[in-house]
Amino acid sequence: MALISLEDLDGLEDEELDNDITDNPDPMEDDEQQRLYTHWQAIASTHQVSVPREMTGPIQELTRRNQTQEREQVSFASISQHEKLGEVLFEERVYPAGNWACITKGEKLYEQSISMGFMKLMKFICKENSVGRYLGMTVPIVNSIQMLEDGNGFQKDILTAYYLPAEFQANPPQPTDPDITILQREALRVITRTFYGTTTEETIIPQINLLWEMLGPSEEMHRNSYMVAVYDNPGVSCRRNEIWFIRRDP
Repeated sequence: MALISLEDLDGLEDEELDNDITDNPDPMEDDEQQRLYTHWQAIASTHQVSVPREMTGPIQELTRRNQTQEREQVSFASISQHEKLGEVLFEERVYPAGNWACITKGEKLYEQSISMGFMKLMKFICKENSVGRYLGMTVPIVNSIQMLEDGNGFQKDILTAYYLPAEFQANPPQPTDPDITILQREALRVITRTFYGTTTEETIIPQINLLWEMLGPSEEMHRNSYMVAVYDNPGVSCRRNEIWFIRRDP
């Protein structure tokens, strides 16, 4: 990401945005809405997708919220870190069981799938849910990939997942979009490595190969499925991502 969002608003100057945030914020002026829409459309074009006009409302909502509200970090327990010359090469973590809102898209390109999937999740976050309210943003957004049999590419379907904020874990709001499902995921034990920049099939596969080189031969991790965690928006030139290797037994 590629995602069309998270804080995709960093590319705009603060003075361009209305900072008056209430539970029922006044609509932005037409020129502000158009400026935001144009900004997101420009980012979307780099992923070869288009932002539909119906996204104007969610874009406005997320913009306002991101001005004052911090994003909630998905909690985890760090098991170990492996360092070299003071640099963390990779880390082992355990993520607890929890509820995730998930959607699967099978576009031609990886970045198209995660962009289209996140736009639908964004509408779910921004009030298109059974409680009719903004739910709050969590990070990372996690994309699950399956490798082709020869290991040289991704299968078409990509699952994009948003962790429900702690407030909603016990009683998850239900999506109005039938393409989105709420999944109760079991605890997940992963080996993670941070990398920076864009996330496409061409940039992710070298990261997978690099982490395998560091770990060496192992039967403890899955070789046909991985996760890509995304923390920053596509407008950030050096945005933070992680590749996650999944242990067979948490």
